[in-house]
Amino acid sequence: MTPAAAPIRILIADDHPIVREGLAAVIDDQADMSIVAQANNGQEAIALFRQHQPDIALLDIQMPQITGIEAIVAIRAEFPTACLIMLTIYDTDEQIYQGLRAGAKAYLLKDTPCKELLEVIRTVGGGQRHIPIPIAAKLAARMEQPNLSDRERDILKLIAKGMNNRDIAAALQIAEGTVKFHINNLLSKLGVSDRLQAVMFALKHGLITLDET
Repeated sequence: MTPAAAPIRILIADDHPIVREGLAAVIDDQADMSIVAQANNGQEAIALFRQHQPDIALLDIQMPQITGIEAIVAIRAEFPTACLIMLTIYDTDEQIYQGLRAGAKAYLLKDTPCKELLEVIRTVGGGQRHIPIPIAAKLAARMEQPNLSDRERDILKLIAKGMNNRDIAAALQIAEGTVKFHINNLLSKLGVSDRLQAVMFALKHGLITLDET
């Protein structure tokens, strides 16, 4: 008789207990899966991944202390072959791009049906990536978007909060002239003529989100 394959060992990281426990209940009900740890923030996710080294980690993108994307970067830096799946309520081009670029193997919305969720876990557990067609289309669209630097993105978020150049310079501890330089680059990259248009373009295309502003 062929011995049964070992269950897929899974870590869940989500700061909402109801979501986390609901996922755990669905997954633990599967004969070929087992929950080895649960984290309620990004920092804890990194520590528990290091401790348990699961086959797969499901990571919420928006978590306190360290975001899911930052956790993916940290985990992949230490464990390059880690299999990580993003979970989120958001469906923005930028988050898809950032998460996959960081090394996630799949991207799923939190309202994904349980059957599909389990199928994706098995797919990723088998060493494959899973990028649904609508998400692949968004990723392709994102690749055509302007490639902003981290500093430009930070400044764009502060512009969206209504800050002037002096306030932005103080917040980022850089010279006001440097802020002007980055803003000029931003306007050029986005193909717009003023700050308001830059913010509207960024929100429309998912370069920033309202919860960041």
